[in-house]
Amino acid sequence: MRIAIPEFSLVMLVGASGSGKSTFARTHFKPTEVISSDYCRGLVSDDENDMSATSDAFDVLHYIAGKRLASRRLVVVDATNVQPEARKSLLALAAQYYCQPVAIVFNPGEAVCHERNRLRPERQFGPHVVRGQTRQLRRSLPGLRREGLRRIHVLSSQEEVDDARIERVPLSCDFRGERGPFDVIGDVHGCFDELRVLLSSLGYEVSFRDKAGIERFEVMHPDGRRVVFVGDLVDRGPGIGSARSETTRPSCCAP
Repeated sequence: MRIAIPEFSLVMLVGASGSGKSTFARTHFKPTEVISSDYCRGLVSDDENDMSATSDAFDVLHYIAGKRLASRRLVVVDATNVQPEARKSLLALAAQYYCQPVAIVFNPGEAVCHERNRLRPERQFGPHVVRGQTRQLRRSLPGLRREGLRRIHVLSSQEEVDDARIERVPLSCDFRGERGPFDVIGDVHGCFDELRVLLSSLGYEVSFRDKAGIERFEVMHPDGRRVVFVGDLVDRGPGIGSARSETTRPSCCAP
């Protein structure tokens, strides 16, 4: 399974204790990118299993996450995150720093989590804990998108976890990799004929091509120059119909 993650995002690992979140985080992310609630609990109490330190631990977690996001660095939160309240605070943090929130959900089943915790002496809490976390996860799954999570990836078995591969992708609005030279044009406002004259005067070759009944307006420059439109195209003006014709993106403009 391909898991596409924006290079600048806040990734929530969501799942009950023993679902495989920490192992996955160690496998696919840098240690500095992962902020573990258990580790933060240990920082404030010297005991990663001291539940009485949970509130302070999450204060530390949010503080570290905020500092990384302020520097536009990827953040991976390794906590159960099965409660809506926990996700809500992380979603607010993502919104504060204008990064995309991502959820990777681990749902291997309650029995698997119980068996893994049985082999971890430091996790000797009653089975009711995992049972409650599993129920919370099951209730949360249908509404994750409504909470504001744009990218949700659910891993329902160990096979899916093993097959998963993380692919870091730029944000859809990130064009830092684009290279000019560019010709920047402001508001066209439906002045299509004037736009054609302007492009021709800049040395662009203007052509039309009909494909499946759609008129495609194409421009190319012999020297590889590119047009960047930074204003309104069609909100008014005489050539709205022409300007709304489909444009071939690679040959004419950088959005």
